[in-house]
Amino acid sequence: MSNIVAIVGRPNVGKSTFFNRLVEERKAIEDNMSGVTRDRHYGHAQWGGKFFSVIDTGGYVIGSDDVYEAEIRKQVKLAVEEASVILFVVDCFDGLTDLDKEFANELRSSKKPIFIVANKADNQERLLMANEFYSLGLGENEVFPIAAVSGAGTGDLLDEVIKHLSEDGLEDPDFGIPKISILGRPNVGKSSFLNALLGKERSIVTDEAGTTRDAIHTRYKLYGKDFIITDTAGIRKKAKVKEDIEFYSVMRSLRTLEESDVVIVMVDATRGLEAQDVNLISLAIKNSKGVMIMVNKWDLIEKDHKTMERFKEDMMEKLGENKWIPIIFTSVMGKQRIFQAIELAVEVYENKTRKVPTSKLNDKMLAEIERYPPPAYKGKYIKIKYITQLPTRNPVFAFFCNLPQYIKSPYTRYLENRIREHFDFKGVPIKITYKKK
Repeated sequence: MSNIVAIVGRPNVGKSTFFNRLVEERKAIEDNMSGVTRDRHYGHAQWGGKFFSVIDTGGYVIGSDDVYEAEIRKQVKLAVEEASVILFVVDCFDGLTDLDKEFANELRSSKKPIFIVANKADNQERLLMANEFYSLGLGENEVFPIAAVSGAGTGDLLDEVIKHLSEDGLEDPDFGIPKISILGRPNVGKSSFLNALLGKERSIVTDEAGTTRDAIHTRYKLYGKDFIITDTAGIRKKAKVKEDIEFYSVMRSLRTLEESDVVIVMVDATRGLEAQDVNLISLAIKNSKGVMIMVNKWDLIEKDHKTMERFKEDMMEKLGENKWIPIIFTSVMGKQRIFQAIELAVEVYENKTRKVPTSKLNDKMLAEIERYPPPAYKGKYIKIKYITQLPTRNPVFAFFCNLPQYIKSPYTRYLENRIREHFDFKGVPIKITYKKK
């Protein structure tokens, strides 16, 4: 990811709208209220045959005691350090403000190419107003008026930006990399977990629920294995979602689930497995995702030698038939078993992508079927003759038989359990289909 373009500026100048324009999808939440974007947010873009990563950042405010704004400042500084090119977004409608001047002073020490992007220049009057930003005396000695909503002016800007990118870049540097997402209720420790893994503040963490709003994607390497881990906004019951921003945050989290390979459902040990957690697990299974449960804040539980066993039994009861979901007990604050948790997620991914050789599958499963054949239906005997794993993204097994329509769900569960017994599909939903032969 050597080609990185960072979008920075004070709050509410249209940075997220501009980001969405560049990556050509609505990845960042847009709202007229300032402070909506908090963490660094990545996407991929291309222009003139060059591919680059784009970072959206929160609005930079100096001299504020607000806990979020202090954390946002840290995130912006990290983005500036990572970037190859900096796009300093200002607002033609509001004109030059003291915040713009203060932030320009912060950027002066940077040796990176800086472009002043005068957004909301959507009529002739505002195009003229963009000229006042030359007084900042910053950047490549040119102000680029644009309208992020319509895309006007962005082409001229990007023509100049790509001249400062050293290489062509990759179309999608994340292609083929396993995607692991962290989901759960608000304030269970999702962002703290991501920060603990990375050893730096990738996501803003406070004690207040709802701190994370966008889905935060991070490329991560552990023990020689590459993957993308995504922190998401906490998901609450619909009735408790009041603000539009929180509604869109939840939507982003659910879309992240759909795009993931493996879902880590994080549970608060002090509250146990709640109905909302079970709903998330059901949604992950419905979407054929690998799934595991990470019980966080285990250090806050008073324990004896059977506490973990009792906790597990209680959760298994709530999971019903889905007892194949692995559970790990962690303390993010105490860094207890956090790396084992991510190792487990990678193991689930490997199980999800496993292909069982047809000969091995038939050797094991035909013996199990002979031991316990399908029950006869109305005097008709069902004979399963052959089994194969289909070439799908998720484990699907086809059983070829003479009367597929007469096999009932209890026998399907029996077959699934035997497959799990012989081949490791821990954490992965299995689908069984019957075909006539």
